[in-house]
Amino acid sequence: MQHLLDGLRIVEGSAFIAAPSGGMTLAQLGADVIRFDQIGGGIDYRRWPVTSQGKSLYWHSLNKGKRSIAVDFRKPEGQELLAQLITAPGENAGLFVTNFPARGWLAEEKLRARREDLIYLNLTGDRHGGSALDYTVNSKVGLPFLIGTADAPVNNPFPAWDVIAGQHIALGLLAAERHRRISGEGQFIKLSLADVALATMGHLGYLAEAEVNGQGRQPMGNHIFGTFGHDFLCKDGERVMIVGVSPNQWRAILKLTGAEQQVSQLQQSLNLDFTREGDRFEAREQLRQLFAPWFLQFDSSTVYKALDEAGVCWGPYQTIQQLLENDIDCSEDNPLFSKVHQPGIGSYLMPASPLDFTGVEREAVRPAPLLGQHTDEILADSLGLSSAEIAQLHDQGVVAGPADN
Repeated sequence: MQHLLDGLRIVEGSAFIAAPSGGMTLAQLGADVIRFDQIGGGIDYRRWPVTSQGKSLYWHSLNKGKRSIAVDFRKPEGQELLAQLITAPGENAGLFVTNFPARGWLAEEKLRARREDLIYLNLTGDRHGGSALDYTVNSKVGLPFLIGTADAPVNNPFPAWDVIAGQHIALGLLAAERHRRISGEGQFIKLSLADVALATMGHLGYLAEAEVNGQGRQPMGNHIFGTFGHDFLCKDGERVMIVGVSPNQWRAILKLTGAEQQVSQLQQSLNLDFTREGDRFEAREQLRQLFAPWFLQFDSSTVYKALDEAGVCWGPYQTIQQLLENDIDCSEDNPLFSKVHQPGIGSYLMPASPLDFTGVEREAVRPAPLLGQHTDEILADSLGLSSAEIAQLHDQGVVAGPADN
């Protein structure tokens, strides 16, 4: 955690990945992110992966560093409390992010009537307000056909659009907050998961390629589109990925494998110039066949050392378990990580923000809160309720603390 956003208060009502990850990003930079949940937990509170005791590693991983208030917002009294919290006064307050529908008590016009300069970011599945998940968006934009085939498209298991949307949430709130400081104006920010994917497809040239060239991107297997890169099998059965994007990376591959002469002959026979990325791509399969025998001569440990010494850009193929057990970058040797005790689960490796602001001291990662852990302090400090008023809300079942969830 780094304290660049100290004093900034953001209220979050969310589920699943994108909105919680946006709030977590801001919390890890020092913002006070207050997450509200239904008493007993929302629809993602027990989402897999879970521990043997049923504790969601998913939920706790995405809510590090936040404060938690548990409210029964099916009741009018709970809705009123949360509306007050969202629109509470103060130049550093009045920021709200949610992927819940912006209607009913969460309608933008109702909340803005309480605070005109409210900054409200609402994430939807698509621009029409419909629902969507990363898998349905991924299929919509065509990427599964680049992994699989026309008969058997394959979705990538990594929720790319959720993660990118989370970063847009953090960016959008900070941009709107800066604008409010200058102009005094609030914002209703609309963001859809589908538009995040569509914009990215455009930014990376996929759409232009189909429109201008008249042909969409074709499946490439483990080749890298427009340049040279592929995986290679070592003598001991391990695999390694190498990339020759820059001139230096390409020359390093040639020097390492000792294939300069064969590669020179190949480019002459094909009338290509391998100093150009595109020409290396054109001959990608022939080049792969030229380099493959070198890797098959050696065990992976020898290959890894040689790749480093030659200055080749490379990465090992390893499982998540191998990453955790064997890779020094995924350990406390890396300042990104620290062992943190998560109440109810135990101690495990947790990452901080990958942004490393060198002028600000990095502090240990803060774990996720217990559900309702900060209910009473938020009601007292943020809404100014007395202990008697808070006790009455508990008695009425409007709010709950950690012992009640």
